Amino acid sequence: MTTPNRGIVVISGGSAANNLVDVFSAVRESKNCPLSYIIPISDNGGSSSELIRIFGGPGIGDVRSRLVRLIPDSPANPERSAVKALFNHRLPAEASLAVHEWQSIVDGTSTLWTAITPAKKELIRSFFNVLNLEILKRARPPSSTFDFTSASVGNLFLTAARLFSGSFESAIYLLGSICGVPSDLVRVIPAINSNFSHHISASLADGTVIVGQNSISHPSEATALQHTPGSRRPSLLLADGDDIEYTDSEVSDPSIYEEDHLPGSLATLRNKNIKFSKTENEDLSSRITRIWYINPYGQEIRPPANPRVLEAINDSQAIIYSIGSLYTSIIPAIVLRGVGKGIASSPARHKILILNGSLDRETGPPSAPFAASDFVEAIVSAGEESRGRGSINTPKQECQGSALPDTAQKSRSLPYTAYITHILHLEGPGTPHVDRERLTHMGIETLRLYGRKITAMDGDKEVVVGMQYDPNALVQAIEVVLGKKGDAMIRGGIGSGLNRRNTLDPAPARRDR
Repeated sequence: MTTPNRGIVVISGGSAANNLVDVFSAVRESKNCPLSYIIPISDNGGSSSELIRIFGGPGIGDVRSRLVRLIPDSPANPERSAVKALFNHRLPAEASLAVHEWQSIVDGTSTLWTAITPAKKELIRSFFNVLNLEILKRARPPSSTFDFTSASVGNLFLTAARLFSGSFESAIYLLGSICGVPSDLVRVIPAINSNFSHHISASLADGTVIVGQNSISHPSEATALQHTPGSRRPSLLLADGDDIEYTDSEVSDPSIYEEDHLPGSLATLRNKNIKFSKTENEDLSSRITRIWYINPYGQEIRPPANPRVLEAINDSQAIIYSIGSLYTSIIPAIVLRGVGKGIASSPARHKILILNGSLDRETGPPSAPFAASDFVEAIVSAGEESRGRGSINTPKQECQGSALPDTAQKSRSLPYTAYITHILHLEGPGTPHVDRERLTHMGIETLRLYGRKITAMDGDKEVVVGMQYDPNALVQAIEVVLGKKGDAMIRGGIGSGLNRRNTLDPAPARRDR
């Protein structure tokens, strides 16, 4: 009897990682093994914030988007495409239109149902009706009603399934089954198995504390480290701040006061259907130094990881940290109790970091941008903190230059390769600097790939703001690291087995020419 191959574990949520689903599917097929996606559930941003505010529960946006992205493409199956369109659909941004469209979906009259068979349609509708009833039961008009604007239909379904079954993982299983995701081959695993909300805080090097995933990653357009007078729900508040201002009518309405003063609920965790800008974020005042979980009172907690996460890690041949927001899509999964030990002691011989093609708000500010070694330090620090060993960040200035100072020499004894063995990266405008000498001292190999330029308009001028991976090149690079046959370790450069038109590497590969 043959022993099934150990699986591949991918850690990261967010839309950026969704873009690599086809890449990981191709690698899974070539290695003939299961694939597990570990998705963080800390969330107080976007439309899911309204669901959390009303019904509690974990952040569901990243889980939903990954499940729907995994729906197999099938031109011959129009229902599959229709289901994908339904769960990807967002209601209008105008309140009256959003309510009207939601009712048409619940009633079964929306055109979104056109290509979905009656049996599946009525199954999905039954859960929408469950949620609609729960929304009506909680409504206290005119002051307290559910905000449907820009709500994700898939998020609404996941919430309904969780409320009906009492289990978030059951809701995930149901959505995956309806979407046709082969659960024996591909699993989407929430980092925490919980029906309760979980939130994160971040500390900056200058002592600032920021509460909530949305505030850390991409706060609303009316953001900043300041409060706009007259705004009842500021998008960002510090952990020790609660400076909400009320109008006279709001003060006189007890339902509004109760809604904003739930027992043990920080103001910044009560945000209602947050609207944010991913392109116009102001820079952080200094670097993020640490991420941790908080309870509704703002106190630090150390939640354990989902046991299924640990099972997947402990039965893996490779662990991949995908592209995505470092401190809100990757670190929240690693810092959980059990994950650091699991990764460090995993049988996986290859632990690959796919470096982002551009820097973002979390890996700034521009005065001190993250280099590749800073990404490594952040991940290893989170893993060691998960094991109760504290933070190990090495300041960037200590890692510059050709010679390593004493502090960096000491840090070489830290288990960098227990967490990361390889870095795949792009090189071009906007990409993180890859400090190879520092990474070599850490024992980490780097593989450089060709990519495509990402441009944006700066006034009337088009400028390059980052780079994007070529999917075929990325598949080939991962396969080379993993070893196309067996678990052969590729060292000293990419060399054979990889199309050099799609990838680059230092001297060893160039000498083959």
